[in-house]
Amino acid sequence: MRIYENVKHFFSLVKFSHTIFAMPFALIGFCWAWHESAASGFPWKVLLLVVLCMVFARNAAMGFNRYIDREYDKRNQRTKNRKIPTGTVSPAAALIFVIVNCILFCLTTLFINELAFYLSFVALAIVLGYSYTKRFTALCHFILGIGMAIAPTGAYIALTGEFALFPILLSLLVLFWGSGFDILYALTDYEFDKENKLHSVPVATGRKNAMILSVAAHVVSIIIALLTGVLFDRGLFYWTGCVAFTGLLIYQHVIVSPTNLKRINAAFGLMNGIASVCYATFSIADILI
Repeated sequence: MRIYENVKHFFSLVKFSHTIFAMPFALIGFCWAWHESAASGFPWKVLLLVVLCMVFARNAAMGFNRYIDREYDKRNQRTKNRKIPTGTVSPAAALIFVIVNCILFCLTTLFINELAFYLSFVALAIVLGYSYTKRFTALCHFILGIGMAIAPTGAYIALTGEFALFPILLSLLVLFWGSGFDILYALTDYEFDKENKLHSVPVATGRKNAMILSVAAHVVSIIIALLTGVLFDRGLFYWTGCVAFTGLLIYQHVIVSPTNLKRINAAFGLMNGIASVCYATFSIADILI
């Protein structure tokens, strides 16, 4: 029972449920790679390795973020009940958790291919380095977006050992989509970030302009999704996913305003999670069918 409780605490520490944001895009990249390879059997072993890499990288990134930001989290009303500030997970245990996941991530890429292994260190530098960026640049949201954007291209490389236009376009879509919703979510910490000299788009531009930039980032992501469909002559399923993705992005901006953040959690978590799953489900169906 104690082991179960400890595992549950660590899953809560890293918000394991948020893996739903980038994982579906990794699956699209993987399925596209399999589609292009025209292999007779489905590469389940490689898929398992990709999923493990996603989990280990996400755990390392979020665990490191919680470790680095623990003093800020103690003072922030929104985050003071997180696992480290409350003492449920010690800073030392969180750091060990991060190191173990980093090692497991790199070891897993060794079983994929040489390029994946070499790029694993670049990926870790990005996803771990993000945690420092809020201390010196308002572009931190886009560093987060880059960290998420690794997923589809990384999954494609896992199976093919090379780069290609389709997964790169998916990565650009994820970059602007993830950056856009992180800017929106940063509105919740506007006052705290300002008082503690932390950088974000809302602090740099004000709430209203931050929302405009969030909308702009999401418009770019939608344009990339449409461009991908046109360039690769996708079918009805893909376009259905695009419509769902677009509608959900629009809806999250409808339910949130600079003066009304009551539904920000729904916009950030629920809407983006559903958008990711919808786009991926229909895209993968289009590829397979």
